[in-house]
Order: sequence, then C-alpha cells, then structure tokens
Amino acid sequence: MICSDTVEEREAALAKIEPMQQADFEALYEALEGCPVTIRFLDPPLHEFVPTEEADIKALAEAQGKSVETIKNIIASLHEFNPMMGHRGCRLAVTYPEIAKMQTRAVIKAAINVKKAHPDWAVEPEIMIPLVGDVKELKYVKKFVVETADEVIAAAGSDLKYEVGTMIEIPRAALTADEIAKEADFFCFGTNDLTQMTFGFSRDDAGKFLGAYYDAKIYENDPFAKLDQTGVGKLMEMTIKLGKPVNPKLHCGICGEHGGDPTSVEFCHKIGLDYVSCSPFRVPIARLAAAQAAISNK
Repeated sequence: MICSDTVEEREAALAKIEPMQQADFEALYEALEGCPVTIRFLDPPLHEFVPTEEADIKALAEAQGKSVETIKNIIASLHEFNPMMGHRGCRLAVTYPEIAKMQTRAVIKAAINVKKAHPDWAVEPEIMIPLVGDVKELKYVKKFVVETADEVIAAAGSDLKYEVGTMIEIPRAALTADEIAKEADFFCFGTNDLTQMTFGFSRDDAGKFLGAYYDAKIYENDPFAKLDQTGVGKLMEMTIKLGKPVNPKLHCGICGEHGGDPTSVEFCHKIGLDYVSCSPFRVPIARLAAAQAAISNK
C-alpha cells in the first residue's frame, strides 16, 4: 500500500488489508462485551513499515512488479528528519483519504456484525482522528469518515450509532479547542506527544540530557512519566474550558503513560476528565488512583 504509485494500486492493496482490520475490530468488540471502545486511525510514520533488509526489498519489488531500484527510491523518499512531526496521523488521511475510508468500513462493518450477534450489547464505536492541529483538518477527514460510515450503515439496514472525535496532542489543538469542539464528539489527550511538543524535546533523545536537569534541580521528575501540570496540564485545562461550553456533550479522556501515574490521574480527575487509559500493566494503579481521587474530591 505504501509503495503504490496510483490511487488504484493503493485501493487494491487496501482491499486486502480491510478484511484483516475488520477481523481485528470484531475480536476487539467481542472482548469488550459492549463496553465503549475508541479506535485511533492509522498514526505512525510510513517509513516505519517499509523493509530495510535486501531480501525483503527484493521480495516487495517482485510482489509489486517493480524494480528493486524503484522500491529503494520510494523507501528513500519516505525518510524524514523528524518523523514524529512528519507525515503521520491525520496528515496520512489528508494525503490519502482512501486509508481513512478503508478503516471506517472495517470499524463499522465489524460493529454491525458484532451488534447482530449480541443485540443486548451497546456497540458504539468511537473513531479517533489523531494529530489534528487545525479544525479544517478534522473537518476534511471527518467528511470521508461520516460519508463512508453512513453509506455502510444504510446498506446494512442498521441503526448503529458511532462518534468521531480527535486526539489533542498538538499545542495548537489545545489553543483552538473551542473551534475543534464544534466538529468533535470527544477529545482524548495524547499526553506523550503533547509533552514532546510543549517541551520541544523528543522522548527518544531526552534521556541524553535529562540527568543533568535532575542534578541541577531544573526538573524534579521525568515529564514523560509524571504529567507536567504547570505547562502541559495548563494546556489540558484550557482545552476543556474552551471545548465544553461549545459542545456540552463533549467527553474527554487521556491515553498514554501518564494515564497510569497516580498524581497525573488525580490531576486529570480534578480538571474534569471522564476517563484515563494507559498500558495494561499500569491499569491496577490507574484504577486505584482514580478511586482515591474520587474519594478525596468528595
């Protein structure tokens, strides 16, 4: 799909991916037994998916009917100096709307199938468009999502409900949350990326110099482990204060490692977040921290 030259080539590849995605989503809904589920659309930089070994490049060239040289040129063209701020997130869907359409079909078809099998379950997918920094990006991608979803639901004669929201992980999104809230059913803070972009340093490289910052007492904690309530937290609070009056139904959460840190969970509770999400091994800590925050808040 990544090494396709034309929309037709890309769509042919996406047609092979769609049933795989649909099967994954069906298994996900089954596992959740009617509990809410948020599905983030394709996010990582494309270069992460291309082969690096000579034998794999050769196999890909043969499968694509292209020369090894052509495939190598495509791979070279995908190289980015700062991939975390590059061609990823909603930028992929803006460039290639067919990716968002395929994922929408997979999400909605899977939900319809599972709802049919379990009529008593409240299956209502929440589709999350990542890395939005401008409301126009969300509007543009949302249009493809809504058109595709409504078409699939109508064709199936279903009454399935779904939501389309976004991830707040770019400071500009936080600053313009009142505009974005008009187009979003929910916000989810991607605090790993929001921390990177607010501090202006990369999580992958910060380890080289953060030790000196702790020694000099500039920072007391790793901002990627414990939420920076003063800076990043202020952006989060601002987002909720700007977004909720515009869209009173807006529900907000956080996903990322901060969702499993007790002091961060307490802060999220205080500013009015509806849920926290974190990696599986931190779930017990997050649940305990959420309970303690609710008790202390009383």
